[in-house]
Amino acid sequence: MKDLARMIRVARGAMPADLVLKNARIVNVFSAEVYKGNIAIWDGRIVGVGDYEGKAEIDLKNAFVLPGLIDGHMHIESTMVTVQEFARSVVPRGTTSVVADPHEIANVHGLEGIHYMLNSSKYSPVNIYMMLPSCVPATEFETSGAVLRGFDLYPLLREKWVLGLGEVMNFPGVLMGDEGLLDKITMTQDRKRIDGHAPELTGNDLNAYAATGVTSDHESTTPKELIEKLRLGMYAMIREGSVTKNLKDLLPAVTCENSYRCMFVTDDRHPKDLMDQGHIDHMVKTAIKEGIAPVTAIRMATINTAQYFGIRDLGAIAPGYCADLVVVDSLKRFNIRKVFKNGKLVAEDGKMVVPKPRISQPQLRSSINIKWLAPEDFDIPANGRKIRVINLVPDQIVTKATVEKAKIQDGKLVADVENDLLKIAVVERHHASDNIGLGIVKGFGLRKGAIASSVAHDSHNVVVVGTSNEDMKAAVVEISKMRGGLAVVADGELKAGLPLPVAGLMSEGPLEEVVTGLRGVIRAARRLGSPLEDPFMAMSFLALPVIPELKVTDLGLFDVNTFQFTDLFV
Repeated sequence: MKDLARMIRVARGAMPADLVLKNARIVNVFSAEVYKGNIAIWDGRIVGVGDYEGKAEIDLKNAFVLPGLIDGHMHIESTMVTVQEFARSVVPRGTTSVVADPHEIANVHGLEGIHYMLNSSKYSPVNIYMMLPSCVPATEFETSGAVLRGFDLYPLLREKWVLGLGEVMNFPGVLMGDEGLLDKITMTQDRKRIDGHAPELTGNDLNAYAATGVTSDHESTTPKELIEKLRLGMYAMIREGSVTKNLKDLLPAVTCENSYRCMFVTDDRHPKDLMDQGHIDHMVKTAIKEGIAPVTAIRMATINTAQYFGIRDLGAIAPGYCADLVVVDSLKRFNIRKVFKNGKLVAEDGKMVVPKPRISQPQLRSSINIKWLAPEDFDIPANGRKIRVINLVPDQIVTKATVEKAKIQDGKLVADVENDLLKIAVVERHHASDNIGLGIVKGFGLRKGAIASSVAHDSHNVVVVGTSNEDMKAAVVEISKMRGGLAVVADGELKAGLPLPVAGLMSEGPLEEVVTGLRGVIRAARRLGSPLEDPFMAMSFLALPVIPELKVTDLGLFDVNTFQFTDLFV
């Protein structure tokens, strides 16, 4: 009561504010105006816009001030750094809040992984909200590290920082009435938001999906798809990730009339893009260049997202709102000069200006549990002359399936380097089982050696592509030694590696160090012959059995079109 009374006195001008930002050009996301004014801040919140005096004052000299940027859907694990390091990487870019889905780490560590992310978010310079992973495991066609049912997740819905149920990826399961999945949706319906994941779903099937209470989708790739979902009352999460880039394709569908139902998300943003291009600021800047009105673009990065998730005190410059503010030099250039979090200056000219909080980071057990391997584990006995081959599609996570001539030696299928037909294996890494799925992939271009990774969506078993059994085995062993990560091996020797010991997905080092390591393993893979811009990114989606056409999991070769396992030999 006393604090409220004091706040009223400050707002009325009877007491000085903690901080007043003078001579600002304020971007008002409610009225779609930009006008000059002073912003009074007290106890971390905005108390008024007008004529105020403060204990401290900053003259912004007509710079533009807008609300802190919000990412409406993302996986922090994809940045390959811990929560605190991610936060310090995006705050100078103007991001002050994110809605994270810990889907990746939950598929490795289950509830322990979710609690790790929640605990890691404490004292962060970014508000880290969470959506509970709906699909752990993602499918029954692979081995994950955990199984989370509705009753496992239900207690977490009471957490202040939990906003609802994360992307319901298994939309076929929804349509087929999967009881476990419907249980998770039912327990969330009347309490929190339910995010969707429904690529190319249309017609009555989309009606049924939306009728369950799924209220958003980030998988639209065409204006037609986005508009159909808007017509059914869903919110459009417009995505610009590192692999899936949909922003420019979808912006033509955004109008003055429907833009309030649209928001910006990054989904999977990899460390190189985070450092080189940016985060939500990159999306705002791009949208403005593509012809979207600056205030509309800013709305899609702020108030629209906050209102969708029911966060009542974020996303605007108005009395009672958190003083999360971004100062830019121009609405056209959108260069970020200052960032305020809860009324404190935390970043300036691209750098943090506050020290890292001295807190002990939570710890996780090692998640790499691989059975003892031998080169013979990668043998494929010949059972014909024709084989089904996974073909990479440039800059896409989909693959194409072809039938090719097998190269046989001593009764076994071997890699055909001359025709770029390399072996691929997915080695189960959670329970030290005997599961190893084997196949042939085309498009990596390796002339020798092998590359391996413990980042393999969504169950994150170890995936390895190589020219020989010996190097494939050696690469997986290196992953085990690092407790997870990326490895390049040739002639049995490690040529480059990037340790990711946190769940086999994240490094404990700074972003710059991770980017340096990532560039090192990519260079090493290119020296072995790969022409791909990022062979590890391409490899990470080859074990995902919900993206067409042909994939491989630790349980075998999987035909996504028929949604069943298939034989390697035709």
